Amino acid sequence: MQGSEIVMPGWILPAFSFLVGACVGSFLNVVIYRIPRDKSLVMPPSSCPSCGKHICFYDNIPLVSWLFLLGKCRYCRVRISPRYFVIELLTGLVFLGVFWLYFQSGLRVGIPPFFAGGWFLYLVTLILLSALIAASAIDLEMWIIPLSICWFATAAGFVASALAPLVIHPATIRHYFLTPTTEDLIIVEPSSIASLTAGAIIGLGLSLILLAAGVIKRSYDISQLQTAPQNTGKSGTQSGGADEFNDRAEMLKEIVFLLPIVICAVAADRLINQFPALHQRWVDFSQMPVIAGLMGSIFGYLVGCAIVWATRILGTLAFGREAMGLGDVHLMGAAGAVVGPLFVIIAFFIAPFFGLGWAALQMFFKKTRQIPYGPFLSMGILAVMILHDRIMAYLSVMFYW
Repeated sequence: MQGSEIVMPGWILPAFSFLVGACVGSFLNVVIYRIPRDKSLVMPPSSCPSCGKHICFYDNIPLVSWLFLLGKCRYCRVRISPRYFVIELLTGLVFLGVFWLYFQSGLRVGIPPFFAGGWFLYLVTLILLSALIAASAIDLEMWIIPLSICWFATAAGFVASALAPLVIHPATIRHYFLTPTTEDLIIVEPSSIASLTAGAIIGLGLSLILLAAGVIKRSYDISQLQTAPQNTGKSGTQSGGADEFNDRAEMLKEIVFLLPIVICAVAADRLINQFPALHQRWVDFSQMPVIAGLMGSIFGYLVGCAIVWATRILGTLAFGREAMGLGDVHLMGAAGAVVGPLFVIIAFFIAPFFGLGWAALQMFFKKTRQIPYGPFLSMGILAVMILHDRIMAYLSVMFYW
């Protein structure tokens, strides 16, 4: 103790972050098992899938209980999947690793100290990474990405980006690209980013209304099939029975759905720029820190969705088979809402290198197991978070920022 100030040992917060991460990992195991099976996350209490016995609290301690029970149920001695231990350990290490990256490594410049606002960035980062862990684990097991997980992370990104200027100085956020704003794309005017975003929101609302009214047809609508569909195991489609559809025709339905979004976005930007008085008022409004943060996050979401959706549509039209799942679209949208449009684009182009690495390992060990693309996208997102400052330094030199 120095005077009235308490000096906290340097290991306490990292250790605490690991323990919290392991507890979150325990909850993620519940999410991974229950959400794709349409079960409540709250009720009933945890029980053994084999014998149905209620799991006591002392058998549900993260990491410790699995090791103590030697990976078997206390009552029926049926094997408990190692996934439970792996997810808890992985989540704990992710929480610890991000803490070290943000507050101890010196690799991330501009992030405030933990108790001076850094906790806010730490929290929103961990929400996204936890969602990515859960979505990737489900994708690996069942070849689907539950949209509810993506929507939760997306909402967290929207709220965090809007509130960030109230916690951290807006100039610091803009300079270090800490959270999304309308100034993230240097080559586009911030007011144009905001107007495009506002128009896209209107267009999305219009598309959803037309979809609900039946004017726009839903792609891969299994209710239109006469026979019960079988799950095709395509990552993130959540549609099932896709082999009974004409994939190219289904993509045309999705193009029709997207047209109002694109048209309204362009129209809104043109309209606002056409009238000087309206343009100035829009600039003043859209550059308020809270509005700029919210609009930047929504724009990041739209860009993340757009880049995967474009790949899905073009790939399907070119090869005649569904190229990527809609779960992948929403996963990258959630990432864009948290990391912004620039970094989500870079993450998308980094992800294939992880896929190539997996393919190389498969060839080396002479195996042919395929895995869905969601985990590769997640690794791409994690990579841009780790390399954030190096990417910004490279881009600033390339484009003379």
